[in-house]
Amino acid sequence: MQTDPTATDAYLAHNRARATGPRDLLPMPPARHTAVVTCMDARLDVYALLGLSVGDSHVFRNAGGVVTDDVIRSLAVSQRLLGTREIVIIHHTDCGMATFTDEDFLASLERDAGARPDWVPGCFTDPVDSVRASIARVHASPFVPHKESVRGFVLDLRTELLEEVHAGVPVG
Repeated sequence: MQTDPTATDAYLAHNRARATGPRDLLPMPPARHTAVVTCMDARLDVYALLGLSVGDSHVFRNAGGVVTDDVIRSLAVSQRLLGTREIVIIHHTDCGMATFTDEDFLASLERDAGARPDWVPGCFTDPVDSVRASIARVHASPFVPHKESVRGFVLDLRTELLEEVHAGVPVG
């Protein structure tokens, strides 16, 4: 029985065609000493958006681009062991995390799986407020040592322009 190729099969075929054999490795620390935290939304091409090349920055992606405990873990490794000094947080308009609530999602997980997870989805209605909350989480963490350059932005998906969010306004 023949099955249609999956997207993963296509990715593997592309990889085999692209792989050219041994190559020189880039240095492990990011060349631009930056870490970018952003959303997993497939419409976001963070490399094109920021003009990044492979090896320039650590890029952490999750649902909503929110700073979670796992993002703090990754930032701690990035800064303490790999020399990053700047953090860029990017959320965006038309985010799927604004289409449901934490409580509704957690209740559905509990119904389907029989238990609630020990994590919070991190839903939000306003990406500006969410960026401010993420900046505040970075600043509150004792594990992230370099907080001199933590900047947040909201990306307008229609124009692809980044608008800086100033953290000085208290988060609701």
